[in-house]
Amino acid sequence: MDFYSAVQTTNNLLRQRQPQSFNSSWIRQFAPQVYRFIQKNIRSEIGVIDWDRFTRALDMKFQRQWHSSWRKGTKLYRDKTEVEIILRRYNDKLYTFITQKNKNDKCTCDIISIALVRIAQKGNMLAKQKIIKLVSFTINEWIENYPQISRWEGYHTLIQENIEGCIRRYRYSGSFMGYLFRTLEYAGRGLKPLIAYSLEDSLYSGEQRRIDKIGQDPETGEIIIYS
Repeated sequence: MDFYSAVQTTNNLLRQRQPQSFNSSWIRQFAPQVYRFIQKNIRSEIGVIDWDRFTRALDMKFQRQWHSSWRKGTKLYRDKTEVEIILRRYNDKLYTFITQKNKNDKCTCDIISIALVRIAQKGNMLAKQKIIKLVSFTINEWIENYPQISRWEGYHTLIQENIEGCIRRYRYSGSFMGYLFRTLEYAGRGLKPLIAYSLEDSLYSGEQRRIDKIGQDPETGEIIIYS
């Protein structure tokens, strides 16, 4: 068995049995040969089974149904080696947290972020600090380029709280960065801008000014802010 056949076997089995959700125990029960292959061959940088790598290869529908196991009462610790193993492997790709040239960069950014998040979820405080620092660069870019995230400018403490919340809650296979973006988008809807702006400031792409978003209702005289 190879990686491709393990993925296809699991996809076919999920289509056949149609569970509402599944996890590693489900695979061990219904596809023991797949589980043995994964256990032996699909390992993360720190030596544990890399379920994220495997589930990312499944059909999108099944990725959403994956539920990783979770242990309550995680003991906090500080292990610099675990973090450095990941950073050394992806040292030349850390720029993807600041800018992404293509889809491969986007995928790489997710792989790095998920690897650090999983270690942070185990209780490694240094991994948590590192992923918060890296995604903070990304969030700064989002604030500059996405209107739905721009209102977060100036809310540094609240941004960190939301990052930490996403690290704790992230369970499923899929994009951690996408999950973080959506969390900030939804949570930021009620935020009031903290930064004073000039109406002559350029907006996002630079094609418009802030004043271009403001108009007046010809009938009522009320000020209108266009989306």
